[in-house]
Amino acid sequence: FMMPHHLLFVKSFLPACEIGRMRYNRPLQALTRGKERKMKIFSNAELNNQIPKGAVLTIGNFDGVHRGHQAILRTARQAAEQAGCPLLAMTFDPHPAVVLHPEQNPPVLTPLPLKAFLLETFQVDILIVLRDTLHFLNQSPKDFIDLFLMAHLAPRIIVEGPNFTFGYGRSGSLQTLRQLGSERGFEVIEVPYERVTLNQDRRNIICSSSQIRRFLEEGKVSCAAQLLTRPYRLIGKTIPGRGIGKTLGFPTANLNPIGQIIPSEGVYAGYALAADSYDQACRQPARRPAAISIGRAKTFVTDHPLLLEAHLLETNVEDLSQKYLALDFVEWIRNQQRFESREDLVRQISLDCEKAREILKT
Repeated sequence: FMMPHHLLFVKSFLPACEIGRMRYNRPLQALTRGKERKMKIFSNAELNNQIPKGAVLTIGNFDGVHRGHQAILRTARQAAEQAGCPLLAMTFDPHPAVVLHPEQNPPVLTPLPLKAFLLETFQVDILIVLRDTLHFLNQSPKDFIDLFLMAHLAPRIIVEGPNFTFGYGRSGSLQTLRQLGSERGFEVIEVPYERVTLNQDRRNIICSSSQIRRFLEEGKVSCAAQLLTRPYRLIGKTIPGRGIGKTLGFPTANLNPIGQIIPSEGVYAGYALAADSYDQACRQPARRPAAISIGRAKTFVTDHPLLLEAHLLETNVEDLSQKYLALDFVEWIRNQQRFESREDLVRQISLDCEKAREILKT
């Protein structure tokens, strides 16, 4: 279904620096509030004498925290327990590509608050968020190890996947890391690629963030979920609309996501979570069944901005204005299409909701 009443203008036209300000310049302390949280978070400007040396370390973008990342984290956690030391994860914020190629402005699978929560669930003790600069990213592999890693952390063990690269132009490889480790006194553990046999077509593929992005761009959200081990979650704030959907009998909440990959245009079955804060939208489960539409309204309007809408499959839905909304995409239902009449649109929305309930077994 596609409601033309709540218009979502996806901020893809914003320059990278604008998205950076909205997405990244949030105090790291804000990510660690709450008595239940055990993982500590530091930026690279806060490393002096605050982080224990001789720990187990893993470095990566961890975009998605998918099966491959999870295998690395489990191995690193086991190594930390055997060595009796903390587990440190180091990630980049923003993504290095934003700094090196700002004109490309690549969207992400997991914004930093969501990534931090997911890493915490895999028992990371300390998360180090590297605030990227051109100077930092343009260090040689040797300088990165000597001037940054050994000077501040002096890890005992580094755990990485086969495709790990570091330093200027990604010139450092896992073999480079092993060589430097043998000279500087740290061990390198390699975790093999994680392969997954897809439920959809039984293909056996390597799990990667780029493959998940491709699945989302193709609308294959169930395949993406299999690689993520959970439905893909899109988070944003609700925005006001025209209210036409309510007159049709299918009111929608309309999402304005910033900086995340948006799945392909289409209608999906999924779950929604309405939260009072972005942090809650990252950490809490989404349990409210919903039919989700991504597309361009063509039935009642002449301009066609991209809309992202969720109709909650409940009665007496509360006012969701000014709420943070998390949408978990479970399964694709159909492509978008144009309807010749109001009646045709209402009929199709009813079918979409019925199909979504069937998929979600509500």
